[in-house]
Amino acid sequence: MGVLLVALGVGAIFLGRHQPVGLADPRGSTTSIPAAPGSIPRSEPVRLVVPSLGLRALVEPLGLQSDGEIAVPSNTVDTGWYDEGPSPGQTGSSVIVGHVDSYRGVGVFFSLRSLLAGSLVTVLLANGDDAHFRVTSVRTYEKNAFPSQLVYGNHGYAALNLVTCGGVFNRHTGHYESNVVVYSTFVGSSHSA
Repeated sequence: MGVLLVALGVGAIFLGRHQPVGLADPRGSTTSIPAAPGSIPRSEPVRLVVPSLGLRALVEPLGLQSDGEIAVPSNTVDTGWYDEGPSPGQTGSSVIVGHVDSYRGVGVFFSLRSLLAGSLVTVLLANGDDAHFRVTSVRTYEKNAFPSQLVYGNHGYAALNLVTCGGVFNRHTGHYESNVVVYSTFVGSSHSA
């Protein structure tokens, strides 16, 4: 499996090629989220919500560039979904990436490394469904040891993996030496309408 270099802000993310293979509502309503694991129909993600970080960000679809590298979000405040993989809530690993920072300041995923296991992550989908995930772990990997299959692979359940740069910033290369990956599993869905 090849490894791809992705520039995110002043950092870079190494990403591997992916082969397609009762909780409180984070918006403050009292609607409960069915705790029924499984999968939901494919639908493009439009917004990512991480209540414990105070994060609400738009999600744009990202594919691969002609050089085989994944495209990056167009700015530091939005996130990007790797649209050649499953959408959030489908069986397999859905991946959303975001910038950690830039020369202008912090990026959308600057606080991602502080997310705790058990935290709720919600992805609002274009079809009106909300896919809800619980964080299972947060890991930091050196870029030369990025676990592409773990992050992008289909492990038989619906997963959402959030990826950004992290670790030590190398001033000589202008890139971070590691990546932060937040792993989460699908816990249910609700409808926004």
